[in-house]
Amino acid sequence: MSVNDPIADMLTRIRNGAMAGQSVVAMPNSKIKVEIARILKEEGFIEGYEVVDGEKVFIKTLRIKLKYVGERRQRTPVITGLERVSRPGRRVYTQKSDIPWVLAGMGIAILSTPKGVMTGQRARQLGVGGELLCKVW
Repeated sequence: MSVNDPIADMLTRIRNGAMAGQSVVAMPNSKIKVEIARILKEEGFIEGYEVVDGEKVFIKTLRIKLKYVGERRQRTPVITGLERVSRPGRRVYTQKSDIPWVLAGMGIAILSTPKGVMTGQRARQLGVGGELLCKVW
């Protein structure tokens, strides 16, 4: 199946998996998805991720292990919200001074900058702007 917006597909799979209480979600692999998963792991939103060989010959699969808090019956996902900001039909770019704060610093903004994919806080430290990919809280 062809997907027009692979990042939105990734975020939707994570959102749906967390709402359904799944421990692992799988999706087709790409470099930007791996970078987003790396940032989510560093910021403590997921437990981990791995790239494995898929069922087909040349396709690799990205598996993300979701993180939950609480006991078995009352457990809730750490990720409470995901929002895709820039999309193929409407790209959203931001300067270093206009990088948004997500929930007053409780969430993160993920940017694609000339220095790589990073959080909004890191982009402010380096003094770079870029394409605002998504917000996570």
